[in-house]
Amino acid sequence: MAATTTAVVALGAAAVPAQAAPGNGNAHAERHPGAEPIVIAHRGASGYRPEHTLAAYRLAIRMGADYVEPDLVSTKDGVLVARHENEISGTTDVAAHPEFAGRRTTRTIDGVSVTGWFTEDFTLAELKTLRAKERLPQVRPDNTRYDGQLEVPTLEEVIQLVKRESGRTGRTIGIAPETKHPSYFDSIGLSLEEPLVRTLRRNGLDRPNAKVVIQSFETANLRQLSTMTRVPLAQLVDGSGAPYDLRAAGSTTTYADLVTPAGLADIATYADWVAPTKGLVIPRDGSGAIGAPSALVADAHAAGLRVVTWTMRVENQFLPTNHRIGTDPNAKGDLAGEVDAFLDAGVDALFSDNPDIAVATRDSWLAGEGAA
Repeated sequence: MAATTTAVVALGAAAVPAQAAPGNGNAHAERHPGAEPIVIAHRGASGYRPEHTLAAYRLAIRMGADYVEPDLVSTKDGVLVARHENEISGTTDVAAHPEFAGRRTTRTIDGVSVTGWFTEDFTLAELKTLRAKERLPQVRPDNTRYDGQLEVPTLEEVIQLVKRESGRTGRTIGIAPETKHPSYFDSIGLSLEEPLVRTLRRNGLDRPNAKVVIQSFETANLRQLSTMTRVPLAQLVDGSGAPYDLRAAGSTTTYADLVTPAGLADIATYADWVAPTKGLVIPRDGSGAIGAPSALVADAHAAGLRVVTWTMRVENQFLPTNHRIGTDPNAKGDLAGEVDAFLDAGVDALFSDNPDIAVATRDSWLAGEGAA
């Protein structure tokens, strides 16, 4: 799976990557030859529209995002839909539907008790009667004006939108689906992997050079997917804890173990990307500021992996202290400065809620790199 050299790079495995010295602090750390950093719209342009809606995905593409990300959960009748979680009281108006009041329940999801309404208790037809709402109304009050207007989209609908927008823009837009709680969905007979691969195959996307990357925080389902599909895979890595499938199996392996050189070498046996949270790439100091990068990017590249990090958001509360502007946690800070720092650290891609800022910063960074 050779990396392309076009301006919009396919998320795929690459030839032997260039290596950078750990934490070298170079203005432009080395990355895969010919590869330009990729911007993935995190749940769509979720800084401007309610997340995981066709409006959010459409806007992200029009802002220049290279890929859009649908998180995937299942309906009762086995249809994959885009929601950040299978519990939907925070992202839809389900609580305002008296006909579904009796569906409120408590489930144990990845070892945690959760109360609310769950997609697996709704058919697609029922879910389509609901409307999306902004998940963070106090942080993004402007987004609430779209509450009650937008449906919960299926994976198929997201793919069809991406195809239409690719034709309109003349550039091939990618998708980066994430399987949410795969062990849980397996346990209730609604496995995510098979319908995901079937949908990709039906749309001609089950091939190594398709602009698709499948992500997961768990490991077993990525290993399974590596035998089912030819598209690239990405191992998501959180800043603490451990993959749920490993915990459930009694393993002591943690996320921290996954990003050691040995852990990265193991990831490379079943995945093409490692996707660490931001703090693993550039740690914050005691004041919450970022400085020199860790060795993770260099170690991942040495293992033959690309690196995508998450999540770049414009509000102060999500930024390191040295990129905040003022003291209001919901005010807009210096997201461009943060994006620059991670590009300098050598990441191959990043997720952002604000793809317009991320794309403009990436393009400016590339222009500066070319002149350097």
